Amino acid sequence: MINEVVGFVNNILWGDGKVLIVMLLLAGIWFTVRLKFIQLLDFKHMFSLLKNSNKADKQGISSFQALCTSLSARVGTGNLAGVAVAISLGGAGAVFWMWVIALLGMATGYAESLLGQAYKIKDSDGQFRGGPAYYIKQGLKNSWFAVLFALCLFFGYGFVFSAVQANTISDALNNSYQIPTFYSGLVIMVVAGLIVVGGLRAIAKFAEWVVPFMGIAYVLVALVITIINIEFLPGVLYQIVTSAFGLQEAGAGAFAAAIQNGIQRGLYSNEAGSGSVPQAAAAASPHPNHPASQGYIQMLGVFLDTMVLCTATAFIILLGTDTSIGEMEGIRLTQSAMEMHMGGVGADFVAAAIGFFAFTSVVANYAYGESNLHMFKLDNKLGRTFFTSGYLIMILWGAMASLPTVWAMADMALGLMTVVNVIAIVLLTPTIVSITKDYRDKRKANVDITFDHKKCDMQGDIEEKEIWTGKLES
Repeated sequence: MINEVVGFVNNILWGDGKVLIVMLLLAGIWFTVRLKFIQLLDFKHMFSLLKNSNKADKQGISSFQALCTSLSARVGTGNLAGVAVAISLGGAGAVFWMWVIALLGMATGYAESLLGQAYKIKDSDGQFRGGPAYYIKQGLKNSWFAVLFALCLFFGYGFVFSAVQANTISDALNNSYQIPTFYSGLVIMVVAGLIVVGGLRAIAKFAEWVVPFMGIAYVLVALVITIINIEFLPGVLYQIVTSAFGLQEAGAGAFAAAIQNGIQRGLYSNEAGSGSVPQAAAAASPHPNHPASQGYIQMLGVFLDTMVLCTATAFIILLGTDTSIGEMEGIRLTQSAMEMHMGGVGADFVAAAIGFFAFTSVVANYAYGESNLHMFKLDNKLGRTFFTSGYLIMILWGAMASLPTVWAMADMALGLMTVVNVIAIVLLTPTIVSITKDYRDKRKANVDITFDHKKCDMQGDIEEKEIWTGKLES
């Protein structure tokens, strides 16, 4: 019965209904136009903000830590297993549509992260918290819609998504070393529990060290493989483009499959528009101390996740294995491709990579769910204990569950979150445009960039106005 319900909802969101595909494409186009092609015209500026991104205060984590935390959640099964699923079901053309949704999603990611900062609050420990539930409640003055999002996020990031990551880790280890999935799940559960017990700051510090290391190492390996097979690269690029528009022998069916799987897996990987990343964005004390600056930082996260890391996996697969499979293939397709490039050590490398990638997602997912406990007045010892227990149990369950079942539940949770969030950020467009204009005007005038909510045309009302003093506490 559960499988039937999940299948019915996913068919509306992703399948015949294609609700989310249309919503995300339109939202990406909408914010690209309304923000004046911000992802292209301000492309260099988002990199320049990394210069002072390691500064923080006692109330929030640094912008770099927020970026690494969001990348911890983004960079996981979507980059290795998700790309493989997209290619196996949608062909090489799915990669092109992953690029499209990422490019458009950069503007959407900017918008939602800006809102996360603008409407952030302080929790019972005096630390910054925020996200869609908070900007829906304050900006749109709609408590029930805010609660609906928070519940979807609890279900998705608090429980199901960590099960997906654990499933991929255990499957990779079982495939390479025949380790029983139960034991893999048990180890993942214990290690994750030791990290998340330290709260958001412990998770952010963990992400700050692990994410850059694993990301750079993976890209370097993919770059070497691409250079070794450089004579085949033009053919792969041609295959990606022609398959994306159904110009090869499969025709219209391949075209539809490429769009659906490319966008679906692209969203699952970069999470733009889903409402997840604003949780990390809101926790930061940004430099400059302005909501837009964290919007730029998180826009960079979308670019790094899909345009860099997902592309690396796509090239590894398309340069190394037959992709005309026609059935769902996860991490094992990526492992098979890597074995063709690197021999027996290839599967070992992918197993290690997915271990790092997916485990950081497991940890970051906890931070997202925990950020919404304040909405229900559960940011206390009892509330955190209950939430943590459910989170850890789902990790163990996910490690032993079947691949299609886990992915289907993840798709449903992500889809429901995205519907609520996209509606909210589109309704809050006047606030996004106003705050962005304030930032751009100050940057153009070369004056100190600080945020004064009274000088921006913001919808609703900010709950804790004293947060925006223009200065960071030491």
